[in-house]
Amino acid sequence: MEKLINKVAVVTGAAQGIGASIVERLFADGATVVCLDVNLDKLKESILKIDKTGERAISLKCDVSNQEEVNQVFDQIYEKLGKVDILVNNAGIVRDAFFHKMTPEQWHAVINVNLNSMFYTCQAVIPKTRKQEYGKIVNISSTSSWGNMGQANYSAAKAGVIGLTRTLAKENGAKNITVNAIAPGQIDTDMTRNIPENIKMMGIMLTPAGRMGNPSEVASVVSFLASDDSSFVNGECISVSGGFLMP
Repeated sequence: MEKLINKVAVVTGAAQGIGASIVERLFADGATVVCLDVNLDKLKESILKIDKTGERAISLKCDVSNQEEVNQVFDQIYEKLGKVDILVNNAGIVRDAFFHKMTPEQWHAVINVNLNSMFYTCQAVIPKTRKQEYGKIVNISSTSSWGNMGQANYSAAKAGVIGLTRTLAKENGAKNITVNAIAPGQIDTDMTRNIPENIKMMGIMLTPAGRMGNPSEVASVVSFLASDDSSFVNGECISVSGGFLMP
């Protein structure tokens, strides 16, 4: 069902994993999707599988941890397409280490990509969505926002995403802009494939569904939040974790 016809969506971290699945789903829903990633070659390879013409799935290189670069890319988007209706902040990295061994470089790298980037992209978009009185922002958080061993940097960033999401939802709701977050649990991606098998199995044992999730299962929730079906959903963080976070 093409419920996003005539909508322009921007997805960060779009080259692989959850990001690539989000692009595929929004494209199938009818949106024109601008795909951002720091790895342009990998991005183009991924996007060509979705849209060989490059007319409705557009690849642009962008380091979202660099505000100047973000502003330049969004200027290009607005010049070419005239608007942004949907922003999906998905870009993320991990630099895991126990806190007493974590370096400042590991801390700042994760905070910059996973949290500061959302400040930059939202600042590039929100003033214009307020003027057009329409916007959908979906921020990818994580179940690690509740705390996770070896991930002080990642957990702090992902918890910050939820706080940012709820604040922006309160500030912009009256302008017909919804801002929501998704907290994936263990999803089968390149990132989680690097997790030691014993740690991975422990997470699966704590998940009532008894398995890892698929990127498409996250993308389907993004599709809902990006559409007008979610018009009265605002400031929420939806767990896509197979029940991992249930009390």
